[in-house]
Amino acid sequence: MLLAVRDLRIAFVSGRSLLAAVDGVDFEVAAGETLALLGESGCGKSATALGLLRLLPAAGRIPGGEVRFAGRDLLALPEAEMRGVRGGGMAMIFQEPATSLNPVLTVGHQLGEVLERHCRLVGQAARQRSLELLAAVGIADPERRLGEYPFQLSGGMKQRVMIAVALAGNPRLLIADEPTTALDVTIQAQILELLRQLQGERAMGMLLITHDLGVVAQMATRVAVMYAGQIVEEAPREVFFSAARHPYTAKLFAALPDLERRGGRLETIPGQVPSLAAMPSGCRFASRCEHAWELCRQQAPVWRQVAIGHRLRCHLDRLPDTRAGALAATPGLAGTIAPTSEAPLLRVDDLRVHFPIRHGVLQRTVGHVRAVDGVSLELARGRTLALVGESGCGKTTVGKAILQLIAASRGSVRLLGQELGGLARGARRPLRRRMQMIFQDPFASLNPRMSVGEIIGEGISALRIDIQRQGRAAAIAAVLQQVGLEAAAAGRYPHEFSGGQRQRIAIARALAVQPDLVICDEPTSALDVSVQAQILNLLGSLQADLGLAYLFITHNFAVVDHLAHEVAVMYLGRIVERGTVDDVLRSPQHPYTRALLSAVPSARLETQPEFIRLPGETPSPSKPPSGCHFHPRCRQASATCHDRYPETTALSATHSVRCHLYP
Repeated sequence: MLLAVRDLRIAFVSGRSLLAAVDGVDFEVAAGETLALLGESGCGKSATALGLLRLLPAAGRIPGGEVRFAGRDLLALPEAEMRGVRGGGMAMIFQEPATSLNPVLTVGHQLGEVLERHCRLVGQAARQRSLELLAAVGIADPERRLGEYPFQLSGGMKQRVMIAVALAGNPRLLIADEPTTALDVTIQAQILELLRQLQGERAMGMLLITHDLGVVAQMATRVAVMYAGQIVEEAPREVFFSAARHPYTAKLFAALPDLERRGGRLETIPGQVPSLAAMPSGCRFASRCEHAWELCRQQAPVWRQVAIGHRLRCHLDRLPDTRAGALAATPGLAGTIAPTSEAPLLRVDDLRVHFPIRHGVLQRTVGHVRAVDGVSLELARGRTLALVGESGCGKTTVGKAILQLIAASRGSVRLLGQELGGLARGARRPLRRRMQMIFQDPFASLNPRMSVGEIIGEGISALRIDIQRQGRAAAIAAVLQQVGLEAAAAGRYPHEFSGGQRQRIAIARALAVQPDLVICDEPTSALDVSVQAQILNLLGSLQADLGLAYLFITHNFAVVDHLAHEVAVMYLGRIVERGTVDDVLRSPQHPYTRALLSAVPSARLETQPEFIRLPGETPSPSKPPSGCHFHPRCRQASATCHDRYPETTALSATHSVRCHLYP
């Protein structure tokens, strides 16, 4: 056995006490095997990984347990020997490469440090090996990338560099902590394919930490579900996806939006993971479990073997089989609402946003970044239009240009029939309250020095919303209640809330000024599936109650399928396909849309699509290819595709595409 962990306990110092974050964890990883560690944020997954490498922060402690790697007890090794294990024996891909890579050192320097320490390579030999590593992880033009800094790389490229750094020491075990969180589906599929390929070539063991069941279905050999510092279920992958037994596991499945089911309310898990200071004495999931009984609250369950390789901690002999119903295809609200015949709330015609490229002492304009290059769309009240595509295609820029946060270079944006472009600031104010935005990262978009009440009330004051009849405090309390938070939350600060609660606060801030249009920019991209389900249910309820229109910017097709009515697919500043959810997701016609959908990992083992790998990288919007912008990456490109950009072809009354395959 490559790695054997026995009764591992990790705690953090708080005042004069130790708070247990990991409490008696046992698992094994063999060479060539992938163990997926699955669970919500705050369950102790990352703390476990850092404990294996003895990289805990200053307040971290390991009160007991055993970590045996290749026969050696790592917890008993002196620090000098442990440095040889890190990188050489075990390596880690951290969750956020942007903060894990050193911003002041080049890619080549960071690779060279590992090669010198673990492989004794310096000079030209180290450089040659660095080039081989970058090529192995799929980075084009490695000669140029060696001399670049992390900020010059895209998110997917930074993740590939992080993998190259981890592999530089030829490790026998790779710990991958959320290696694809918040990446585009195409980049995610490439990263997972790369990890599988490298694991097969090197016979590496892998500990994969994730909360994405689709990634688990693609990658895992065995699955361990972690909750509140303990592993509560462990099973081989096939058994896990066909006969999972723990109530927590069932809830995770039920909370997952799936491409094969539509609309309705998703299952949610009430409450939160218990805090380290308030761990219950009985079953730690009892307070959130609908099947809990008195014994669950009084006595902690012990491990039970229920089948070969399948064990769990639960007092229930058998969980009612709810998973099959949860994953069944059921009709829902998003797909059944008929198109409205009234005038659209929002109309965008030929919107263009070009950013100048300046050079030289005089800062002369030498070119333009064509971030948005001719986008047209319509959105009616009570409807959701999903804008999907890879990072850098211009989705967020479209949203900001609609809100007039970025000046458009050309085109028209009309809200309620009134042109927004060119309006004076005073004339725009009455319309400003009609459109709001929910940003991708609620922690970054909420002022940490303002209380929640001040954050929500700021928009009310700035836009001079008349709330005299009910009063400001009552209005803030009402909107908090609308998003499922208590009125007392108004006196607290953003750091006191969980990620899902902060996203609810961001939604409350947008709703406080009573908008008609809400632009949602990746509001669920980095949330656990259970929290994501809460936010999606909330957005659906608000739309049904208030008639809100959503422009939903995302790259998560499962969320699109659950929430949206129409879909527009963007590539390099232009919409290449649009239609209803059924048109685009069930019958995609553009080669780019097909590639995106093929990259979506499914939580059903039997329906995993064949991945259509797109060659090369997304071209720069400052130098888009001639003709169809997608032709350098398209397997069906013809000579016509090189010469001119395709016109829009109407495939039906609701479905259109811009592709020369459909003249």
